[in-house]
Amino acid sequence: MAARKRPKTAVVAFKVESQLAAILNELPNKSAFIRKAIIHQLDMACPMCRGSGVLPKGLHDHFAPLIAQLNTRPCDACGTALPLQAESPELRAEDRSRLEQFFHGGPFYCEPCYDKAPPCHDCGWHIAADEAKRHHRQLHDV
Repeated sequence: MAARKRPKTAVVAFKVESQLAAILNELPNKSAFIRKAIIHQLDMACPMCRGSGVLPKGLHDHFAPLIAQLNTRPCDACGTALPLQAESPELRAEDRSRLEQFFHGGPFYCEPCYDKAPPCHDCGWHIAADEAKRHHRQLHDV
């Protein structure tokens, strides 16, 4: 039984050099190739489906309770446990930037700790004052 694919709901267009267009046109499925390349470049591929967007029902049913159980994380500053929401219609813009920082490898802060932590001058991540030197050494002194 083949897994059902989710329908694509938006079209994105971009310009490329003619040589790259020729290479893309030779691919059997250039849309799939471009989607995978974008997901890989953003380091946002789902660890469950490795970016395919398809998960067999048995694996979904097996892991869904575990994912729901593990969907909280303590704030790196104060320890308050908070839910991790990657996307939600109710997600406020302030929460989105705070969570994106964590999803891209930065510290996870609750809203009060995030507001207290000043932004890094190099990357813009909010970093607690006692972590600023370590952050800069690890990410910017390379």
